[in-house]
Amino acid sequence: MFEKIALIGIGLIGSSIARAIKEKNLSNHVAISTRSQATLDKAKELELGDSYHPDPTVVVQDADLVIICAPVGAYASISKAIGPHLKEGAIISDVGSVKEHVVKAIGPNLPDNVHFVPGHPISGTENSGPENGFAELFTGKWSILTPIAGTEEKAVEALSDFWKALGSDVEIMTPKHHDMVLAITSHVPHLIAYNIVGTADHLESVTKTEVIKFSAGGFRDFTRIAASDPEMWRDVFLTNKEAVMEMLGRFSEDLSMLQRAVRFGDGEMLEELFTRTRDIRRSIIDAGQETDEQDFGRTPTPNEEK
Repeated sequence: MFEKIALIGIGLIGSSIARAIKEKNLSNHVAISTRSQATLDKAKELELGDSYHPDPTVVVQDADLVIICAPVGAYASISKAIGPHLKEGAIISDVGSVKEHVVKAIGPNLPDNVHFVPGHPISGTENSGPENGFAELFTGKWSILTPIAGTEEKAVEALSDFWKALGSDVEIMTPKHHDMVLAITSHVPHLIAYNIVGTADHLESVTKTEVIKFSAGGFRDFTRIAASDPEMWRDVFLTNKEAVMEMLGRFSEDLSMLQRAVRFGDGEMLEELFTRTRDIRRSIIDAGQETDEQDFGRTPTPNEEK
């Protein structure tokens, strides 16, 4: 689909893209860049690409598609560096979980003769690093594109076809709408998970209880989310403040209502809420975005089986 693809950043998402490109034969050359020499060496060891260089200005030369797969906090400096070295007609995209910030951070640093199409594959795991990527990561998942006004349709179509080839369904929306949707479906849930796990850790260390030892499934599933890449999520919250704060406000109001229901024994209200939320879980499974296997399809370790 593209003669040369440059990937800047080769963690979980970048390495999964590289593997999928190779498996599906979508490019003749994949050039990889990352700031960590150790990570670059690991990518080379795993044979994720065809060329490797720590300097992103080198790998983007003659690239038809450039995908920035680094933490969003690094986007401005990366785009400033690569801007003068981009091939005319190249498509520039990313995989960041926020989009309004991405438009502001990257757009002004790109020349007029390239196509900027921000993107976000809605897929991932709690693991990070090139060794944890896999080609099937995007299969059956959504990838969102948020092209800015004036973007040539052929560039959007080409990138859309690329993500479809990787197995994704593709949705087009505005950057602002994307950030609001992801604030409630991803960002706030992560913030809540970090907070709950942090509270449990505090109780464990201060009261010497057995919170960790006897954690039930609910808490364990929170810890999976809370194990996500710290640098990436730090940048997400710092760059999507407005949408996250709005959703946190609404969440706090609903939590106060739930608190009152528990305090005053309003069982009818609790049961009605729990019924609605159970139906939402079923709709997610029906939409193919989750499995209904026992224990969410998670294979227990021998210790957990005991």
